[in-house]
Amino acid sequence: MKMAGFYDESISNGLGWRAVLFVSGCPHNCPGCQNKMAQSFDYGEEFDKQKIIDKICENSILKGITISGGEPLCKENVKEVMDFIKDVKKVRPNFNVWCYSGYTIEELKNRNDEITNQALKEIDVLVDGRFVQEKKDPTLKFRGSSNQRILDVQKCIQENRIVQVAL
Repeated sequence: MKMAGFYDESISNGLGWRAVLFVSGCPHNCPGCQNKMAQSFDYGEEFDKQKIIDKICENSILKGITISGGEPLCKENVKEVMDFIKDVKKVRPNFNVWCYSGYTIEELKNRNDEITNQALKEIDVLVDGRFVQEKKDPTLKFRGSSNQRILDVQKCIQENRIVQVAL
């Protein structure tokens, strides 16, 4: 997996102070994408998991991590993303995990593959759905278009229904 970028600290990619990992590669090709160059699986540098985990451990202000892209949950990236989240939680057990995906939670669950299901179990909040330029709304918190949802993944799984996060 390649990494399109990393922010040591951010407050605009989820609630609270968080690190942000941008993975490379996305199959969606949404018109108006804010990370167009990250759509290529060849963009960026090789992902050095330990280097990023070390940066996270050095920063006591962080309350969580956000994983964005590109597309973190595409079949090419999901295993490495899941392994990374698990390793982060080993050193920062109370870390809150947000993930941005162009896939809806329904599409991810319908894959019915073990790696995707395991990844969902590691994610606290999923901002799901493709960016739709015609529904772009700069007043929305933590998302680009009105079709995207901010979901409490664990409640969605436990209750087998869509549970949006109240902001």
